[in-house]
Amino acid sequence: MKIDLTDTTASKINKALVQGRRAIGTPAVGMVLTMVIVTDEENAYDSTKAAEEASHEHPMRTLVVIKRQARTLRDRTSSRLDAEVRVGADAGTGETIVLRLYGEVSDHADSVVLPLLLPDAPVVVWWPVDAPDAPAKDPLGALAQRRITDLYAVERPLEVLQSRVRDYAPGDTDLAWTRLTLWRSMLAAALDQSREKVTSAAVEAERDNPSAELLARWLQARLHVPVDRVVSPGPFVTAVRLGTGNGEVAIERPEGPLATLSLPGQPSRTLALKVRPTSELIAEELRRLDADEMYAIALRGEAAKENA
Repeated sequence: MKIDLTDTTASKINKALVQGRRAIGTPAVGMVLTMVIVTDEENAYDSTKAAEEASHEHPMRTLVVIKRQARTLRDRTSSRLDAEVRVGADAGTGETIVLRLYGEVSDHADSVVLPLLLPDAPVVVWWPVDAPDAPAKDPLGALAQRRITDLYAVERPLEVLQSRVRDYAPGDTDLAWTRLTLWRSMLAAALDQSREKVTSAAVEAERDNPSAELLARWLQARLHVPVDRVVSPGPFVTAVRLGTGNGEVAIERPEGPLATLSLPGQPSRTLALKVRPTSELIAEELRRLDADEMYAIALRGEAAKENA
């Protein structure tokens, strides 16, 4: 069910939610968090769809905040809030409210969002694009226990990565790091099998790939060895090689959903290592809402090791 509201208020939106739930016979129970998506019109559909798919694992209220550009004199001189309320089959397993902010109200999105948060439930803010330099200091980010950004959405990811190091606060994370979960799990399992001391490491990926840089920093901090960055055709991370005294431990995924694991003195084996969709990445991030300490280590790299 969808309810469109023009030039509305947070109070009227809450009333529309109650009306929608009554119409379809669904109570407002079972939702475990509020997800706030801050995006533009171009990326709103894909990010909302990803959140709704993730809601099958984490029932939630999704607030999509779209700050509209002023195109007419009316938009430039007046403040307006339009909303689209979705409940039932149109909103995954929770509720979705699309908020379009015009004029001065765009500068006070937090005051619009605050009355719409689920009471006594965690808040997660996700910026699919155009994330602030310091997410924790952003007015919307300050409302959240977890703040999700995506370095793949910026033009110069390695430059932005350095600003994230400076402005990191507990609760920050990035989907460029989440994309590495399967890589990190397989590397840990491979080293458990090999039980050899690692003396060198290399990460192969396309140029300026933020996941590759985070993986290299994480390996450097955890293994205490220098890590080479090797440029490959991609896409994404294509191989990780760990040198040991008895040979090389390597995971290679040049293309497709399968990777090859090579261990010294053992036959190569094939592993499933697919590129996961955004909905799976968001679902993973919502499983734990405490500080992501491993992400902090990956951000700081050598500095984390020195401060340990």
